[in-house]
Amino acid sequence: MAAALGARPARRLRLLFSALKPGIQVLRAGPAAAFGSSVTSAKVAVNGVHLHYLRTGDGEHAVLLLPGMLGSGETDFGPQIENLNKKLFTVVAWDPRGYGHSRPPDRDFPVDFFERDAKDAIDLMKTLKFKKVSLLGWSDGGITALITAARYPSYISKMVIWGANAYVTEQDTEIYQGIRDVSKWSEKTRKPLEALYGFEYFARTCEKWVDGIDQFKHRPDGSICQDLLPLVQCPTLIVHGEKDPLVPRFHADFLHRHVRGSRLHLMPEGKHNLHLRFADEFNRLVEDFLQ
Repeated sequence: MAAALGARPARRLRLLFSALKPGIQVLRAGPAAAFGSSVTSAKVAVNGVHLHYLRTGDGEHAVLLLPGMLGSGETDFGPQIENLNKKLFTVVAWDPRGYGHSRPPDRDFPVDFFERDAKDAIDLMKTLKFKKVSLLGWSDGGITALITAARYPSYISKMVIWGANAYVTEQDTEIYQGIRDVSKWSEKTRKPLEALYGFEYFARTCEKWVDGIDQFKHRPDGSICQDLLPLVQCPTLIVHGEKDPLVPRFHADFLHRHVRGSRLHLMPEGKHNLHLRFADEFNRLVEDFLQ
C-alpha cells in the first residue's frame, strides 16, 4: 500500500540522483564511494510510455525492485541499490508509469492498474534483454510482483514480497482513508515525495490512489488478486513486520497459506518500511534466499 509512508531514502543516494537528469538515452553516474560501482539512470520506451529505471551491478542473476504507492527506485530502495551484492546480482529499480521519473503520463488507477504494472514490468525487463528475473516487491509493488509471477511464471526465478495484500477489508479501507490527506503525514515522510513530485501532484495522486484501491472492496471478498495466488510457481519469501501499521499480519498469513511452498519470515520490530529500517538484516535475508 502506501509504500512511501515511513520511507527513509539514503542521503547519499539522494545526493547522487540529484545530479542525474534521466533521459531516453542511458546516462551513467560515475563511480561513487556510496556504491562502489556505477548506477545507470535511463528511460526506455515500453507499451507506449517511457519508463525510468536505475541499474547497478553486473551479476548473472537479474533482480527487479518494485516500489509501492507513489514510490520510485530512488525513494524506496536506497539501501538495496547501494548494498545488494553487485557481483551476484544485476539490480534494476523501476518507476511504474506515472510515478517517479516515468512521467508523463500522470498516474491513474483504472481497476486493472496492478495488471498493467505487471505487464509493464515484464516488458521493461524483456526490453533490457534479461532472459529471466527475480522480483523484490514492497507494498503495492508486492501486489504487482504476485500478479507478475502468476501471469508470467516461466520468466520469474524467485520472489520476495513484503507489506503486500491480496484483498481489501473494511479495516484496510479505514487505514487508507487515514493517509488520504498528505498534509497530515510527518514531515520526514512528506519531504522526499514533495521534492520528487511537487506538493500538488503528490497530494492529488495520493487521493486518487485511495479511490483506486477502494475499488477492490466492491469485488467478491474484496479481491485484488486472490484467484491468481495458486498460479504462482516460483520459490517465494514473504517478509512481514509485526509492527506494520498499514498492512495487518493476517494479510501475510493469507499469502503464506495460498502461495504454494512459500516461506514466511517475521520481523518482530519491523514496520512497513522494514527493508529501510533494518536494511542490513533484510539484505542478508534476501541474498541468502535468492542464491
